[in-house]
Amino acid sequence: MLDDNNHTIFMLAFMENWKKKFALIWSGELVSTLTSSVVGYAVIFWLSLETGSAEVLAFATIASMLPQILIGLFTGVLIDRWSRKWTMIFSDSFIAITTLILCIMFHYGKIEVWQIYILLAFRSVGNAFYTPAMQASIPLIAPESQLMRVAGVNQIIVSLSSIAGPALAALLIVVMDMTFILLLDVAGAIIACVALLCVKIPNPEREDATEKINVLKEIKDGLKAISSVKGLTWLFVFDIIAIALLMPASALFPLMTVKYFMGDTFSMSIVETAWGVGMLIGGAFLGLKIMKSTNKALLIITTLIVLGLTFLFSGILPASGFVVFVILSGIGGICGAIFWSAFTVILQTMIDTSTLGRVFSIMGSLNLIPAIPGLLATGFIAEYIGLNSAFLYTGISICIVGCTMLFIPSVRELGRETKRRGNQIL
Repeated sequence: MLDDNNHTIFMLAFMENWKKKFALIWSGELVSTLTSSVVGYAVIFWLSLETGSAEVLAFATIASMLPQILIGLFTGVLIDRWSRKWTMIFSDSFIAITTLILCIMFHYGKIEVWQIYILLAFRSVGNAFYTPAMQASIPLIAPESQLMRVAGVNQIIVSLSSIAGPALAALLIVVMDMTFILLLDVAGAIIACVALLCVKIPNPEREDATEKINVLKEIKDGLKAISSVKGLTWLFVFDIIAIALLMPASALFPLMTVKYFMGDTFSMSIVETAWGVGMLIGGAFLGLKIMKSTNKALLIITTLIVLGLTFLFSGILPASGFVVFVILSGIGGICGAIFWSAFTVILQTMIDTSTLGRVFSIMGSLNLIPAIPGLLATGFIAEYIGLNSAFLYTGISICIVGCTMLFIPSVRELGRETKRRGNQIL
C-alpha cells in the first residue's frame, strides 16, 4: 500500500513538473516562432514584390532547405550524443546571428538576392539541429499519454504564428524598414534561449555513448529503428512522396494569389492567415481526449486525401474565386496540422528515445531531397503548365497517394497498433 501511495505521489509530481517545463518552453517558442514567421513572410513578400519571379521564390525555398538535406542525415547522430537542451540553445543563437547579419546588410542597402539565398542557407543549418533536437526532447519531458496533446499545442503555436505572421509582415513591410523587422527575429531567439536555460531537459541513456562516433553505423541504426516498426517504412515512403508533390505547389501560393487571382500583399497575407487559422483548429482538435486512442495511420491517410482535394478544387477555380481559395487554404491548414502531428506522434511513441534524434533528422532530409527537382521546375510549371493547373495536378496526385496507402496491410496494422496503445493509456 505504501508503495502504491509513493508511486501515485511520484506520478502526480512528474505530471506537474512536465507541465511547468512545457509552460516555460512554449512561452519562449511562441515568441520565437511568431517573430521568425513575421520575418520569413516579410522576406517572401519582399522577394515577391521586388522580383515577381517564380524562380526567385523557388531558389529562396531551396536555399532554406538544401543545408538540411546535406547535413540532416548527420545532425541526428550528434543530437543523440550531445545535450539536447544546449543543442537547441546554440542552434537558435546561430540563427539569430545570421539574421542580424542580414539585418545589417538591409540597413546599409547592400543587399542582393543571392546574398539572401546564402543567409537563408545559414539559417537552415541552425534549423537542421534545432528542429530534430526539439522533437526528440518532447517524449523525454512529457508522458506518452500526453504526446498528442503536446503535438496539438505545438501546432497551435505554429498556427498562431501563421495567422499573425503574414498579417504583421504585410503591415510592417509597408510602414517599417526591413532592418527593424529582422531585429524582431533576433529578439525572439534571445527570449527562447532564456526560456530553455530555465528548464532541465534529460538526455536518454545510451549503451554506446562512450564509443567513438561512427557516423555511417549510427545512421544505419536510425534507419534500422524505422524499419523495425512494422508499416513505418511504408509510411515514410508515402510521406516523402507527398511532400515532394506538395512542395512545388506550396511555393506558388504567393504567385497564385497575385497573378491568377490578381491580389496584392494584403491578399497574400489573407491566404497565409487562412492556412494558419486552419492549423489552429487542427491543433485544438488534437487536444481532444479521443485523439489518444485514434488510429493515427488512418488519420494520416484521411487528412492527406482531404488536403489533396483542397489543391484539386483550388486548381479548377475561376479567377474570380479568391474567397473560395481562402476557404480551401483554411481546410488545408486543418489537414496539414493533423497530418504532420499524427506522423510525429507515431515516431515519438514507437521509436526509442535514444535514436529519435537520428530518426527525425533522417526524416527531415529524406522529405526534402525529392522536393528539390520540383522546386527547380516551378518557373517552368508557372509559365508553361499554368498556376491553376499545377494546383489541379498536385491535388490529383496527392489523392492517389493517400488512397494507395489504404491498400498496404502493414500500414493498416501500424494504425491498429497506435489505436491499441492509445486505449491502453486511457
